Amino acid sequence: MGEVWIPSGSMAVEAEYKEQIIPDYKDNPFIEALPSLMAPDEVIEKLAFYPQYNSSERQLESHYRIHMIDRMFQVFQPLPMSIELESKIARAVRQGYLSRNPFGRELVWGFRQDYYRKNNINLSADSGFYSSSLGFTLIGISGLGKTSSLQRILNLYPQILVHSEYKNMHFSVYQVVWMKLECPHDGSIKGLLYEFFSETDRLLGTNYYQKMMKIRATTDAMMTVMNQVVRNCSLGLLVIDEIQHLSMAKSGGSEKMLNFFVNLVNNVGVPVILVGTPKAIAVFQGDFRQARRGAGPAGDMICDRIQKDGVWDLLVNSIWRYQWTRKETPLTPEINNVLYEETQGIPDLLKKVYGIAQAYTISTGKEEITPYIIKKVAKQNLKLVQPMLTALKTGNVREIAKFEDICMLNINFNGFLTRTKQSITLDLKAKAIKKQEKEQKKEDMMDKKKEAVLKLIDLGFDAKKAQKTIDKMDYEQGNENVSINSIVLDAIKLLTDGEKKNKASGEGKVKYDASDIRYIVEQGKKYNKSAYESLLEKGYIKTFQNDVFSFQRRWCSELFSNTISR
Repeated sequence: MGEVWIPSGSMAVEAEYKEQIIPDYKDNPFIEALPSLMAPDEVIEKLAFYPQYNSSERQLESHYRIHMIDRMFQVFQPLPMSIELESKIARAVRQGYLSRNPFGRELVWGFRQDYYRKNNINLSADSGFYSSSLGFTLIGISGLGKTSSLQRILNLYPQILVHSEYKNMHFSVYQVVWMKLECPHDGSIKGLLYEFFSETDRLLGTNYYQKMMKIRATTDAMMTVMNQVVRNCSLGLLVIDEIQHLSMAKSGGSEKMLNFFVNLVNNVGVPVILVGTPKAIAVFQGDFRQARRGAGPAGDMICDRIQKDGVWDLLVNSIWRYQWTRKETPLTPEINNVLYEETQGIPDLLKKVYGIAQAYTISTGKEEITPYIIKKVAKQNLKLVQPMLTALKTGNVREIAKFEDICMLNINFNGFLTRTKQSITLDLKAKAIKKQEKEQKKEDMMDKKKEAVLKLIDLGFDAKKAQKTIDKMDYEQGNENVSINSIVLDAIKLLTDGEKKNKASGEGKVKYDASDIRYIVEQGKKYNKSAYESLLEKGYIKTFQNDVFSFQRRWCSELFSNTISR
């Protein structure tokens, strides 16, 4: 997909249409332009993020290493909640477009329904229009990673698609695939509607917000305009986060708030995801369950803290390798248990405790993470959440109930559809992290081998031979924790053994010409002759007598010749 800038200044993507396997999704440009459906293992690979890490960084000065700890917070490990959420969103956004196919009769009925609603005309039951949206609710305790998971999943989709032509037909449309709103802190529905218009203006360059402010539109009037805007921009999914901020008092009471959500889900005709903490349950009390047709078969998600099981182990292992203490601390069962005890299965607290523990050990010079240090930093640095953690540790119902952001006890589960579970194995979820670890081990080994070559050169070995020998040594499938000194010692053994074999076999010897003094010396050795004797025999060394008297004879001869000539 090609990226283009639209007049609003936003980045958009040119629509490319893909053949659909599911018959219901065919011949619908809004669906065909979406990214292809992914299997769970593909989702894991797309969502997972493990920043680069090199164990050699542990040797840097402390002030550098403390800054590097922040890198650990970038790790994103897909959990069962993430996989399930992606599946629900993928289904919701496509189902929502079924009844809004720009080339289908359902869209005409939709506009007709808006007209009838504005004029208080009842639409007959056999009108043929139906809402296909599959909205759902996501409720989870604070620090679980709901918002981060949601945002990474949304980022798998282009936010704005630009259509120009579809099957040789002119089709000039902006398609806003998703929009995410955060409930205003004033807690009013009107404030939420203003947030919707502000975000629309930002994405598409419109000025709905100013218009609504200028005419001081009522909540009902703004809802009517919102319905029109949603259809005009072909909105695929509306996400409303921090729903617990809504206040029934500031929104005109529970009945008015209920009517707002009923209209949002059922009449706007777009899938709506409501996200919040257990505190948001008050928003959904009363007859909301019976009134909400939009939830449909998609089901709602109720996410509690992570239990002490394989999912927790996966999460801990994903961040434990990011360690900048001088002494590498292995992840022992004792440390794992202490981490869970001090964080109670809350991912956000896990990262914070682990990061603070590293900073403490580095700054104090201890350079090793211990269960005692983890307990100490958790007690000192998580004072604000200690009452909440204590309540979770003890399991005291009355104490837990005091904390609305974590209390999952008062939830009326009858007001929600049973959470569907996917049969995704832990092996599948760990696939991405194992791949990353394998690549990192290869990089670490390459660094060690480079250091080993330099040490061999310092010891007097030929650079090319040292490099060639090191390259042949394979540790990837064996002991990845081998030290640089061990590699050097192994290489020296191979190099010396190779030299002995070469001498024994005569390999590597240079063949000299018969007149070469090196050849003469080597041949003399075979007959127990010294180098002097061999060279003397071949005339390369002359005796003193021969050399002096031969000079005298030449001098006398030259002198006699000169005398006669005179």
